[in-house]
Amino acid sequence: MAWDFSTEPEFQEQLDWVARFCEEELEPLELVFPGASRSRDPKIKAIVDPLKQQVKDRGLWALFLDEDLGGPGFGQVKLALLNEILGKYPSAPAMFGTAAPDTGNMELVAAYGTEEQKEKWLYPLMNQELRSAYSMTEPQGGSDPDLFVTTAVRDGDEWVINGEKWFTSAGAFADLIFLMCKNGIFVIPKGTPGVEIMPNSPIAHSHIRYTDVRVPLDHLLGPENGGKVLAQRRLGGGRIHHAMRAIAQCHRAFDMMCERALSREAHGKVVAEHQMVQEAIADCYAEIKMLRLLILETAWVIDNSSTQEARTQIAATKYTAAKVLRDVAYKAMHVLGSLGTTNLTPLKAMWDGAPTMSVMDGVDEVHKVTVARNVLKGYRPHEGLWPTEYIPAKAEKAREKFQPLLDSDPELKEMAEKMARRQAFVRG
Repeated sequence: MAWDFSTEPEFQEQLDWVARFCEEELEPLELVFPGASRSRDPKIKAIVDPLKQQVKDRGLWALFLDEDLGGPGFGQVKLALLNEILGKYPSAPAMFGTAAPDTGNMELVAAYGTEEQKEKWLYPLMNQELRSAYSMTEPQGGSDPDLFVTTAVRDGDEWVINGEKWFTSAGAFADLIFLMCKNGIFVIPKGTPGVEIMPNSPIAHSHIRYTDVRVPLDHLLGPENGGKVLAQRRLGGGRIHHAMRAIAQCHRAFDMMCERALSREAHGKVVAEHQMVQEAIADCYAEIKMLRLLILETAWVIDNSSTQEARTQIAATKYTAAKVLRDVAYKAMHVLGSLGTTNLTPLKAMWDGAPTMSVMDGVDEVHKVTVARNVLKGYRPHEGLWPTEYIPAKAEKAREKFQPLLDSDPELKEMAEKMARRQAFVRG
């Protein structure tokens, strides 16, 4: 029986190194040079690039990619354990070559791109020579592909693209835009005529209008009309990765809450001795443990089947992670009091970001519908008036099973009848 909660010693060494590296190198870098991990300033890069090289030397670069796609091939369970550390530090994804939305876009090119497309886009993205955006959501229909109006029409040796997208992740900074149209996913290089970032766009999530945008035919990624399949492949991986990083945030908020509860006094005793604070700590502990197990099981299912096969688990993980992060951040803020509402600790940023997680990559309600529908496929309506677990009907069948024995032993038969009458009385 293969059932184990331990981590193999060799990989535990990697996890220990990552924890030290993040604490000793990344956190100081974040505090002195915020945003340094994605900076293109030569002086900042002179500090950052040697740190990234350390990651590469440990074989931890682009760790989300399978070995056949150019990554280390750790699999999702090991990735979950790594993200449990990396998710605590805003700069860690970029420092380990796993920053969104590049990760999902790289997975698409790795899985569906031609060799020419990989040379042109995948390897430069892996090396962070290029940055990318993902342009899917539309103002009038959200992320429902059936409501998309953005189209690409073939004209000679080019595609002509028209439409409008909202909430394009990293759209203002990207060298490449991965654009989902009604009939496929297309790669749009920066500076292509007809790409207009609209005024008043959110900084990290642009509102973009595409007017007669022309790209070569080989800028279609995967098959024509294959956008839905590619999008699900991309978003499925992204959702579980968001959840992996969320558990790291939960751990960090929980640590802050427990430390503060033991450090402060209120009403004549340490805050941790107040029972309602103890209730908050106990609830958060249980929620975090349950979420962690759900994430690891989901990762295990992906490793042993596929993202598509794990669709139900991924959806459940996505909305559960958002809920637990909200709950833990909220309770931690209350324990920290006024300090928790300021930007003097990481807690305020966690609380601000928690509701966003319920919306990005599909709102919670959509994922709950997915889970319910998939779960119900494993059930059938019961026959007749009574449900399967209706006790009188089951008792009648059970009596039929034992009837030969009861008929052969009057004393045992009388005993069974007495017990049946007693049970009927108890059931009311």
